[in-house]
Amino acid sequence: MFGNLARLGAGVHVGYGAAALLFALGIGYHDPQDANLFVIARISAAHQEQRQSMSTVQNTEIVSFGPFRLNLTERVLTRNSEQVELGGRAYDLLVALLSRPNELISKAELLRQVWPGLVVEEGALRFHITNLRKALGEGSEGNRYIVTSSGRGYTFVAQIARSSGQAPPASDATSFQQANLPVRLPMIDREVEIEEIPARLMATRFVTIVGAGGVGKTTLAIAVGHRLMRSFDGALLFVDLSMVSDPTLVGTVVASLLGLSVQSSDATPNIAAYLRDKRILLILDTCEHLVAPVAAFASSVFAAAPNVYILATSREALQTDGENVYRLDTLACPPDGTELTAEIVRTFPAVQLFVERARASGAQLDFSDDEAPVVASMCRRLDGVALAIELAARRVESYGVHGTAELLDQRLALSWLGSRSAPPRQRTLHATLDWSFGLLSDIERIVLRRLAVFVGHFTLDAVTAVCGRDVGQSDVLGAIDSLIAKSMIATRPVGIVMSYRLLDTTRAYARDIRIADDEARDLAVRHAAYYRDWLEQRGRDWAIFSTGAERASHFGSMNNVRAALDWCFGEDGDIKLGIQLAAAAVDVFLAMSLLAECHRWSQRGLIALDAAAFGSSDEMRLQAGLGVSSSQMYGESDAVNDALNRSLAIAEARGDTAYQAGLLNMQYIFHGRSAHFRILLDYARRCHALAERSGDLAIKALAHSELGMALQFSGDFAGSRRELESLMGILSHARQGSVLLGYDPHYRSIMALARTLWLHGYPDQAADHAREAVKASEATGHSAALALVLAGAGTVFLWRGDLDDAQHYVDRSYSLAEANSMGPLMAIGRCRKAELKIRRGNLQQGVDDLRTGLKPIHAARHELLTTEFNMELALGLLSLGQPNEGVALVNATIERVNASGEFFQMPELIRLKGKLLGALSASRCEEVKACFQQSLDLAREQQAGSWALRTATDLAELMASTGDRIGARALLQRSYGRFTEGFETADLKVAADLLRTLV
Repeated sequence: MFGNLARLGAGVHVGYGAAALLFALGIGYHDPQDANLFVIARISAAHQEQRQSMSTVQNTEIVSFGPFRLNLTERVLTRNSEQVELGGRAYDLLVALLSRPNELISKAELLRQVWPGLVVEEGALRFHITNLRKALGEGSEGNRYIVTSSGRGYTFVAQIARSSGQAPPASDATSFQQANLPVRLPMIDREVEIEEIPARLMATRFVTIVGAGGVGKTTLAIAVGHRLMRSFDGALLFVDLSMVSDPTLVGTVVASLLGLSVQSSDATPNIAAYLRDKRILLILDTCEHLVAPVAAFASSVFAAAPNVYILATSREALQTDGENVYRLDTLACPPDGTELTAEIVRTFPAVQLFVERARASGAQLDFSDDEAPVVASMCRRLDGVALAIELAARRVESYGVHGTAELLDQRLALSWLGSRSAPPRQRTLHATLDWSFGLLSDIERIVLRRLAVFVGHFTLDAVTAVCGRDVGQSDVLGAIDSLIAKSMIATRPVGIVMSYRLLDTTRAYARDIRIADDEARDLAVRHAAYYRDWLEQRGRDWAIFSTGAERASHFGSMNNVRAALDWCFGEDGDIKLGIQLAAAAVDVFLAMSLLAECHRWSQRGLIALDAAAFGSSDEMRLQAGLGVSSSQMYGESDAVNDALNRSLAIAEARGDTAYQAGLLNMQYIFHGRSAHFRILLDYARRCHALAERSGDLAIKALAHSELGMALQFSGDFAGSRRELESLMGILSHARQGSVLLGYDPHYRSIMALARTLWLHGYPDQAADHAREAVKASEATGHSAALALVLAGAGTVFLWRGDLDDAQHYVDRSYSLAEANSMGPLMAIGRCRKAELKIRRGNLQQGVDDLRTGLKPIHAARHELLTTEFNMELALGLLSLGQPNEGVALVNATIERVNASGEFFQMPELIRLKGKLLGALSASRCEEVKACFQQSLDLAREQQAGSWALRTATDLAELMASTGDRIGARALLQRSYGRFTEGFETADLKVAADLLRTLV
């Protein structure tokens, strides 16, 4: 025995074998020699206890109720002698309730008893109570066992009987009583693991919990051990291998803890022979630095001792026979980029741990909605790693939430101290990572340091291109495999592509490793060049992806593009490479609605452009990026027009039809928003001619889209419908990968068709197309495009009189516009909200808000919807009894429409003028009638069935008031009778009601 202890001491970091054993047993010591003597005494006592336990007769306690019999010793519930399957938590709840029958046990007390040391929501308690009731068959045949006291707790109400018996003496196979399990520590959100790991262990006998450093493997293994303590009658041995460095001592450590005297150099055969007839749970903790010897030991014991169960923890799998790997994920964190309240944030396990540890350290943490994003961000940046979160939470008492976040920004988290009772390797994040780094080979260390150049996710192609400066591809890939196995690289499949990333804390550690300046620069250049080439090859793919899921594999790469741009345009960066990278990124920035980033880097690239690059493809793309992003963010201006024209001129000179089509579309949109509707047909025809020359189906689709909308604005609804329906016919084939656009025109075109259909007199088809456009746009994950489509839907449902639906779409559009810094669209959203207030009867507030909202629209020269808003404002003034002001506004608007060519709303403008004139004086009846007739004639000429119905309703009402009821009915019936759908919409209901009064 002394020989074993002496040999053990040679391989322990502290230099004393007995000290290591006492550490494993959870016993403190002062003098190493005393420690040796104590271990010998302890092992001898263990042998004596073991011999005594073999002759002890165990008592068995039985609780009976109804047809059930619960054996508390064996944890078995039977019903009429047939075993009832119960989950572990349901069983513990039953025992807790049976301990105090006919007595109310509070929810809090049950949570403490069944989930000791864990923070668990009441929902988990309700879930397991429900399962327990199902297992007991409560409710069937009138049986009743558990009564709920709402908001308070539960009571077991069935009559019970207790009895005791004597179980037969334990056999040698189950007599081992050497449980040395450390104290169970509190855990957050490991309910699933606490259920799954014991079940898997009991089914397979050998489970290894694998995960990154600090993720909580040891804590979970200890909790599993406590959970299974009764199942093994205390026969459980916890072996902490973290302090053992000599690989030959694995068997010796286990033998010493078992109290075996082993004389040979390999203790494994003796241990296997000893455990052959024993039933025991063996927990081998922290195996990553001893993978090979632990694998050999575990494999031998597993094969030789059929009643031994092995639970191991390691940063990499042991990869041995019988092993069942359980990957332990980090704690779930709140997602990025969402509006999260404190209430929502607290539901995430990572935040729950943060709050629990902060309070345990003395902080009075009850964060507000303002602090919720800060806490969520910290947990995300720490990747949900339990140790990292705990270390950060300890700082809150001293620095507060915001102060702790600022410290985290300064990368001080690696050195933050943790609990004094923690193992040395987990006192700081740096120590945890040092432990992992020390286990790496030289090539693995080189590759790990180079991987730190990547931000977020990366692919194997990127790794081999960037990290293979002086390392062969096979060596790089081998190092990647090993780093994944050691839990230092996280993997995630995205579609058919596997994505990789370093945890942020690991990346910060790796970036602190010093490398030569020339190597660091070469690494940055290779990184930027790779993502420039990637954008050139794959950037256009973004436009043809129809769903956000299809784009998911590219999202991680854009983080690397941003990092590369920062380096290129930073101190000692590569400006020329940065210009190329910024130009290549334009299409993707626009496709992703990253307007601010597109504007920033396009502007930076153009400023840095030298004379040799004027007229180049890079300038063409940068000018387009600047023009499109500026238009979306700030509205139309001469600078926007100049940038788009310059880009278009370069595209034409270079013969780049794809860019020509996209830029023609951008100019089309520019002049449309500026209310230059007569110019739209010119751009639509230029695009049509380009489509004929190129034969590109995507450009052809764009030409149909532009012409269809231009014809709608001019009042040719039949022509508009023809062009837009032609577009629908080729839509599924016209992928737009060859066309530069700030957003997809096709869903905007579906919305344009919805508007044309409503105007034409098909309100239900219009609603269907509007919903279809929203649904299709939602699937793309393109938020700027969706904001525009939602705004269009708001118009359609407002025209239909569906105020609730209109409000829904307007609110969503405004939120997305705000999130994407789309200033003009935000202004439109505010005007739409004011319009809805007027429609709902909040007249004065609506009129005031609409007047205020129109000011930034005029300032941004975004006049596309000014006519609609002016008409709504005039109606509000009419309802407020201010028809004079309304008439002046309508007359000015009619004059502007005649100049701009926006004729599609002229019938409605003239109808509204008639209503305002009628409110001015009853003597103006003929003038009013003339306005209505002019409006009706123009609406019929345009085939605008919906405008015609509104005017016919007003004119019929006027005719009826003067005694011509028959003529009024005939007039209105002519317009109403043309409708085949939409009879539940507001205009048709008003017309139908009037027709009934004219019978």
